[in-house]
Amino acid sequence: MVLFIILQLLLVSIGATSAMTWFSYAMSKSFRELYKEPVLLAFVLEKMNLNRSEQSKKTWGWLLHYIIGFLFVLGYHIIWVKDILAISPLSALLLGVISGLIGIISWVFIFKMTHHQPPIDFKGYYIQLFFAHIIFAIVATALYSITLTLLILANAYVTV
Repeated sequence: MVLFIILQLLLVSIGATSAMTWFSYAMSKSFRELYKEPVLLAFVLEKMNLNRSEQSKKTWGWLLHYIIGFLFVLGYHIIWVKDILAISPLSALLLGVISGLIGIISWVFIFKMTHHQPPIDFKGYYIQLFFAHIIFAIVATALYSITLTLLILANAYVTV
């Protein structure tokens, strides 16, 4: 059963992180600004003077972005399993707001720690990041609910 839960959390995190990333890329294109988290993470890795190739930094930027998404979904899972919040549209919104604030604080910290000042509109970036996390949480909640239903049905009707 643990394997199914890990698979569920992986699928949910991939879907939610992809939706968030799509939103960030759309906002980046729309406002002609660099609001792409994986690209910014690659720049941060570059500022850390890690002896990695350019392609490796880009790959790690994407990988870190999806790992962080998985960690957020894992946190949501714990909140839902422990009945701290119900799986609902309201909790999705609340988790999105909290995640957005965590995301903004994290990026402020990352930029300060690495002394990385990319040529971006920081206010615009943080606003879009906040809404990107709301989208992340809504998609994560919807996918979690769907996959949970599928797991329950599979457990009830499939014997191995």
